Amino acid sequence: MALPALIEIVPPGKPREAQITVPGSKSITNRALVLAALAGGETVLPGALWSEDTQVMVECLQELGFMVNVEADPGEPGNRTLTVYGKGGEVPRGGTQAQPLDLFVGNAGTAARFLTAFLALGSGVYRLHGVPRMHERPQAALFHALRELGYRVDSSNDKLPALVHGGGPRPGTCRVSILESSQFASALLLSGRVGGWRVEVAGENADESPYVVLTEKMLAAFPQSGGRFAIEADASSASYFCAAGQLRKLTHADRAAALSGRAGDDPIRITRWPHSGWQMDERFPALFTGAPGAAGTTQTGLTFRQTTVSRRSDLGDSILTAMILAPFASDTITFTDLGRLRLQECERVHAMRAELTKCGARVVEQNNTLIISPSALHNAEIETYDDHRIAMCFAVLGLAVPGIRIRQPACVKKTFPNFFQKLAAPAPAGLGASIRDALTGKALYGQELFAD
Repeated sequence: MALPALIEIVPPGKPREAQITVPGSKSITNRALVLAALAGGETVLPGALWSEDTQVMVECLQELGFMVNVEADPGEPGNRTLTVYGKGGEVPRGGTQAQPLDLFVGNAGTAARFLTAFLALGSGVYRLHGVPRMHERPQAALFHALRELGYRVDSSNDKLPALVHGGGPRPGTCRVSILESSQFASALLLSGRVGGWRVEVAGENADESPYVVLTEKMLAAFPQSGGRFAIEADASSASYFCAAGQLRKLTHADRAAALSGRAGDDPIRITRWPHSGWQMDERFPALFTGAPGAAGTTQTGLTFRQTTVSRRSDLGDSILTAMILAPFASDTITFTDLGRLRLQECERVHAMRAELTKCGARVVEQNNTLIISPSALHNAEIETYDDHRIAMCFAVLGLAVPGIRIRQPACVKKTFPNFFQKLAAPAPAGLGASIRDALTGKALYGQELFAD
């Protein structure tokens, strides 16, 4: 049974301690799949995320002719153990100009960008296309860099759909701007070792872009001749449960616990929190300090360590999660450098302002900045814009604000299909929230909450 079109989040009753597992990192999984396909021999990827975005990547590799075996992961239902049989840098041949090999990438930016560069290493013609929103998202900087290397990429507007003409390894130098997306540079770096490409990165935070650094670290650590490469938990996904823990600290019981000397206790713990330093969103818990109402303070709201939070230097996708918490803060919080959020699964700056405002939050948008002040929130019906992160953020808000209803919640399948199952599962494996079909009032359980 599919998730209903409109669900209501009912906050849990008496808080209980929870220990939550989250699926593997999407960013690491899709990078690892490309590297494993280019490697020689058999590469095993335990802990790999199994969601719409990673399934798209696996299906594209299989369509190309790579063998990818998929096995269940006993430790986390949202993961799989993937075994990829690489071809030592060879990319199977595509089709012809008249009949190109067709590859569908959905709305997966990583698949669209990583495969574009990957297919340039092949021969023949490949057609990449996706959902309408993917056809609106930027690709030009990547296409231009590949053309600079001598490859042919046909597109009427430098976006998808596009025809990639394989040219095989072709050593050379290219320059790519990451002003719109760091995935352009990562795509070239992942395939660049086989292609013989020297990639010069320009644009926003070019020398320290966290996702480019992640790609470089994976290139250094990945087994090139096959082997085993474990995928760590996704820090962006973990941020939702960290945020739920912060909201739980706002309850009277948890403030009393803070006053009694247990301020450091976390009511919700995330098992296997990543500590490699590879994921920018590992920093999310450090954004907060102490507990509301802790001894020696007069504050009753959440305490952010800083009142300005930058998407460029502080947080990645989890900056949206921080925005959900900002109305509960003791001070006004300013979120800066949000330009890239306008180019992702939806126009996220607009979406966050619009939906938070619906809930009663005081939000001011100035250029690529959102300023969110302490606010009293109330129930609202949330438009998700077919964006998984909008859905998950406002579902977390529903754990503290009664009457939050989420439209089209199944969009979480993009990165976290069992997200609502974890919200509703009884402690300690879940948070114990009730989730209802908002149109019928029926309580939803188990497989009814899985997004597929």
